[in-house]
Amino acid sequence: MNELIRLLAYMLGLAAFLGLNLAYLGWVERKGAGHFQRRTGPKDVGPYGLLQPLADGLKLMSKQLVVPANADRALYMCAPILIMVPAVLLFVAIPFGEHLVPREFNFGLLMMFAFASVGGLSILIGGWGSGNKYSLIAGARAVSQNVAYEIPMLITAINIVMITGSMDLNEIVRQQGAYIWNWNIFRLDKSLLMPISFLVFFICSLAETNRTPFDMGECEGELVAGYHTEYGGMGFGLFMMAEYANLVIGCSLTTILFLGGWQSPIGIFPGPHWFLLKMYFLIWCFVWIRWTYPRTTFWGLLNLSWKYLIPFSLVNLLLTALFIKVF
Repeated sequence: MNELIRLLAYMLGLAAFLGLNLAYLGWVERKGAGHFQRRTGPKDVGPYGLLQPLADGLKLMSKQLVVPANADRALYMCAPILIMVPAVLLFVAIPFGEHLVPREFNFGLLMMFAFASVGGLSILIGGWGSGNKYSLIAGARAVSQNVAYEIPMLITAINIVMITGSMDLNEIVRQQGAYIWNWNIFRLDKSLLMPISFLVFFICSLAETNRTPFDMGECEGELVAGYHTEYGGMGFGLFMMAEYANLVIGCSLTTILFLGGWQSPIGIFPGPHWFLLKMYFLIWCFVWIRWTYPRTTFWGLLNLSWKYLIPFSLVNLLLTALFIKVF
């Protein structure tokens, strides 16, 4: 009974955390865009525009969901719901603190990758079910991108599993130790290429969350609005919420695997506040990159993965195995 109450309390806390992040990361994005472009961003609804997300949410909920005449109604209605399922479920396995995790799994890392793959499928379903040629092209692009970048991302994660000997996310954090030089990004005693592995994982996280310069699933300059061109109201809202949820998940996983998770960089007071600081710093880097670099070409995006990231990841995997075996 106590376990059930504890799990329900965690789920309510996660729902509140997720809701706040989905609402206000959009505000952070728009404010960041304003500052990078030398303008103010949202400012009229509430102080500093802080009530703008609430106004946007009410507006989306009040809009009628119109199904296009050429759409496959079942697929069209299913896609926005399907894309939110993994975005919500994955938060169950994320250890925000040593004892602040709803459910600790021995195979938590494998679970993260398994559920994350559903996101690309839901984008394809949304693009196909819309009955719009631009949405279909965007869906096909998004799937090609996800397949290309999941491979080096997964290979890099296998490096971490080889070094730590565990797929338990909390155990991976525990083994990194308290101080910054014990984090996996700087663990040169296990692999000399760990800083570059972090960079590969970070680039793949950008691509997996469909963020600029890898937003081939949207690509407004070529495909109107991409896979969600035909969506309005809360259908569009769910796609946007899933994007920000995946952004939080990607930055959380990067923090866990490479930046010590809830460990303190100076060895004192480890806890959830350190995890959140690292996670939000990475999120800000994502926003910074989006409004700094232009969108790449589609073939350039695929060439980066298939010609450079995947070969490097395979070589890095072999070198890590050799390093562990020898030393």
